[in-house]
Amino acid sequence: MITFIFGLLLLIGGGIVYGAVCQRIFQPDDRQTPAIRLNDGVDFVPMSKWKNSLIQLLNIAGTGPILGPIQGILFGPVAFITIPIGCVLGGAFHDYMSGMISLRKDGAQMPALIREFLGKYIYIIYNIFVCLLMLLVGAVFIYTPGDLFVTQIMKMDSGISNPVIWFVYGIIFIYYVIATLLPIDKIIGKIYPVFGGILVLSAIGVFIGLFIKGYPLDEIWKIGVSNVHPQGLHFFPVFFVTVACGIVSGFHSTQSTLIARTMKKEKEGRMTFYNMMIAEGLIAMIWAAAAMGVMKLGLANADTSTTQVVGIVAKDLLGTVGGIIAIIGVIVLPITTGDTAMRSLRLMVAEAFHIDQTKKRKRLLLALIIFALVAALLVFAKISEGGFNILWRYFAWANQTIAVFSFAVITIYMIRKRQPYGMALLPGMFYMYVISSFILNAAVGFHLPWTASYVIGALLTVLYAVSLVFYGKKREEDK
Repeated sequence: MITFIFGLLLLIGGGIVYGAVCQRIFQPDDRQTPAIRLNDGVDFVPMSKWKNSLIQLLNIAGTGPILGPIQGILFGPVAFITIPIGCVLGGAFHDYMSGMISLRKDGAQMPALIREFLGKYIYIIYNIFVCLLMLLVGAVFIYTPGDLFVTQIMKMDSGISNPVIWFVYGIIFIYYVIATLLPIDKIIGKIYPVFGGILVLSAIGVFIGLFIKGYPLDEIWKIGVSNVHPQGLHFFPVFFVTVACGIVSGFHSTQSTLIARTMKKEKEGRMTFYNMMIAEGLIAMIWAAAAMGVMKLGLANADTSTTQVVGIVAKDLLGTVGGIIAIIGVIVLPITTGDTAMRSLRLMVAEAFHIDQTKKRKRLLLALIIFALVAALLVFAKISEGGFNILWRYFAWANQTIAVFSFAVITIYMIRKRQPYGMALLPGMFYMYVISSFILNAAVGFHLPWTASYVIGALLTVLYAVSLVFYGKKREEDK
């Protein structure tokens, strides 16, 4: 367990130090926030720090920090080192800066920030891309909690012939519609703290169970990195696409900008944005360790589905009752991410087409169009052979691609503010290399050999960095 414990210390200690550095560089002050200045009773609504923090955690913590690490741990104990480093230097910084820049820009959503900092042509590309990602998030986060509930709680088959699965999907779907339409403090602001308590308690229970049961965990110096994955998958870049939400997730930028509209003070940003991503990193570490433990004990293997692993871990560590509570916590995660994803999509589309969202009729019409598209994706994923796997691969890759756009915005912002922009440029370059080399090689992409994918990916990464710095410096001179 030495590698695992070292990783936890690295995550917590690094988060404390680097979080303070980020806050000092951004310099939050006592200016009036958009929630107070632009209060409209719908999306701009002041809420307390603890409530915003729990909502942010639940917004960003979908199935990613659980299902992703369960798959990622197949690459070995190196995950216990890469998750904390990536979370501290990349993910938490990304979430913090996205939210804080939005605070300074009247609660603007990411597409509006893309337009201001990267120009109208990149804005058009990003807007199409992020809307597709949000639709995928909506479909994936109806599918996964529905299947978890039916298989793990109801002990039933989740196949398309079982009408119960469609009924459960329908209940989640209806909740999404309601949560998307009502003012943010009416449902999200009231029930999320309860869900947050379940999430935190289940994670703590699994963490304590790891030590009480004495789960055997591999050490990095004994296993190494190469040729570890049972299917022979390359650690780079596949690991960083697989484990997105525990390290870096572009989706988080859309949620940070959403919460930027409900914060009372800028100085709450470190707790709300940075620390909540560190908390998600902890969840990812705990579930990665638990998955490795049950595999080492022979209770699961590489062929066991991730949802089955969740059930095995929960019941083995926490017993029948505790296991059910933990599974409910896992089910809650994607639901509380999917609803705010749909809300963010509504806001972004409304912002792009100047649709007044204070009018109930216009909110309803826009929401119905969005949910019709989500329903179509959900049906495709369920009835098509391999449909969900296709959806998940594109979702995972698109998620990291959105992060590259976000890092670009942060880089330009920091250049213009004469701040150390390398903090944003370097993780942006890293993920540019990840997404380009992955899609160039992947079967769902261009299917090129790894050598060609790595070389072309490196060239694209250099082009990304040079273009970004040149554009940022030019904008600074033109001011």
